Amino acid sequence: MSAPDTHTTGTGGPEEVDERRSRAVAEQARESAWHRPGFAKELYLGRLRLDLIHPLTRPDEETRRRGEEFLGRLRDFCAGIDSQRVEREERVPDEVVRGLRELGAFGMKIPAEYGGLGLGQVYYNRALALVGSASPAIGALLSAHQSIGVPQPVAMFGTEEQKREFLPRCAGGAISAFLLTEPDVGSDPARLRATATPSEDGDEYVLDGVKLWTTNGVVADLLVVMARVPEGPGRRGGVTAFVVEGDSPGITVERRNRFMGLRGLENGLTRLYGVRVPAANRIGAEGQGLRIALSTLNTGRLSLPAMCVGAGKWATKVAREWSRERVQWGRPVGRHEEIAKKISYIAATTYAMEAMLDLAGQMADDARNDIRVEAAIAKLWASEHAYAIADELVQIRGGRGFETAGSLAARGERGIPAEQLLRDLRINRVFEGSTEIMHLLIAREAVDAHLSVAGDLIDPEAEPADRARALARAGGFYASWLPTLAVGRGQVPSAFGEFGPLAAHLRYVERACRRLARSTFYGMSRWQGRMEVKQGFLARIVDIGAELFAMSAVVVRARDDADTRPERGTGPLELADVFCRQSRLRVEALFEGLWSNTDTVDGKLSRRVMDDAYTWLEEGVVDPSLPGPLIAPTVPGPSGEENLHRRMG
Repeated sequence: MSAPDTHTTGTGGPEEVDERRSRAVAEQARESAWHRPGFAKELYLGRLRLDLIHPLTRPDEETRRRGEEFLGRLRDFCAGIDSQRVEREERVPDEVVRGLRELGAFGMKIPAEYGGLGLGQVYYNRALALVGSASPAIGALLSAHQSIGVPQPVAMFGTEEQKREFLPRCAGGAISAFLLTEPDVGSDPARLRATATPSEDGDEYVLDGVKLWTTNGVVADLLVVMARVPEGPGRRGGVTAFVVEGDSPGITVERRNRFMGLRGLENGLTRLYGVRVPAANRIGAEGQGLRIALSTLNTGRLSLPAMCVGAGKWATKVAREWSRERVQWGRPVGRHEEIAKKISYIAATTYAMEAMLDLAGQMADDARNDIRVEAAIAKLWASEHAYAIADELVQIRGGRGFETAGSLAARGERGIPAEQLLRDLRINRVFEGSTEIMHLLIAREAVDAHLSVAGDLIDPEAEPADRARALARAGGFYASWLPTLAVGRGQVPSAFGEFGPLAAHLRYVERACRRLARSTFYGMSRWQGRMEVKQGFLARIVDIGAELFAMSAVVVRARDDADTRPERGTGPLELADVFCRQSRLRVEALFEGLWSNTDTVDGKLSRRVMDDAYTWLEEGVVDPSLPGPLIAPTVPGPSGEENLHRRMG
């Protein structure tokens, strides 16, 4: 059922937006149709569709040649980047930006016909991993520009005129940014306050509003702005996407934000007041903005796990070198079991992250599968595990892990920025959908088959006739689906024999995905309409599926590596085996947590905390926070601040 858009009053934003309306707006924005199969979606339904990922496909020879040639040039360039200068000066040097432009790095994903390199997702991911290892801030600059900035939505939804107007500029180094978030609007788009008022002649829109956390916004030449068009006679209205020139009259960058990590990131607070934008710059139709944003992120989210892979590779190198060099209690620290466990986790998980990323990237390039769930899982899983890897690296390094690279170098040691890695990676658990939001997004797709046939059965507001039809649909679906969850190939000892020593892990994945589907069904049967508020249960369901996807990806990758890269010996099989053993322990703990947990008492205690029941617990300390409201009010109108916008390079 279509959800009405929230009403707005001038630039003051939406009127009352309750929980149900917020969910309805988000539901309306999601892509509901499935035109191609999805491996991860099938996992959540209890089906291990190995045929969708095995045997692995690879870039064709011409794509590989161009990709490797570019990576070679990019590697030479990155070797000369002074990452500590970026950290000290909190900005990317202009000469670095100019060098990236000359390399074509701002147009890696843009098709060659529009002036870009046309590398495809696989080599774009590898380039981001490489750049991010040199400087995560530079990786974020390029990623925000191409993954969520102007190039991706214009390439996917723009007119031919828009592609010819904007893509060559972006490929040439015109930096772009994405403006969606507002001071009081994060993952709840129904509360969006920025407005786009159409002119009477329909030739332009006037944009007003305040946007926060505008990655690249301080230095952007082009902006993608999400704003709400008011409803009117013959006008649908709703959240709409626009390409806006960064130096348009009425745009003021009022603040440059600073963070615990990514200190070279040019992220700001931008005010738009009376900004006139040609109607020709509207991307898609009115009201399609949120759908465009979500569709853009289907592949755009792969940029974050790409940089997580780069971080994992570097962490593996540092852990190896340090754990062999540092001697305590008569042996290298890596020979002590507690440290050995950490090294094993770092190396095995990095291999799995790369397997998952390459698989999702190749599926995106092949365009044979729907990868919205795979991309979301890769973002969720890699951002969580990369941060854990960085934390373990700091622990392995001990006091040196907590010490800055500059301090280490000043006293004559190698300046290893382990603590910076930890700070820089922390935002990935928030960027482009926090872990909690990703759990909900993936969960929605995981239960889509159930909702499509039985949604009206658990909807308290459904009409009796709708419930009756849903009952008939559900009866047919579950009569054929539930029996398939009882037995499968995973119970056959010889199944998946072509994977040799890793076959047992695939048998486990097959059994576990059926168990996962049964658990999902039991949960829906138990909680019905309350399922949507059982976020702890849904998060565990999602995390189990993510681990099963990771195991599938790493087993297929290891088998392929063993067959095609003999120089690696048994290494791929060893890494994959240990990863799967570690992952299986996590999966079993998650299955146990589905039914044995503290979710209910946690909720009760949380409400008591928010009701000031335990303020006595806060006694005995002082609050070092600077004064001010928790959420600063934003008053529509012209800016009274200096415009901090600047151009790079």
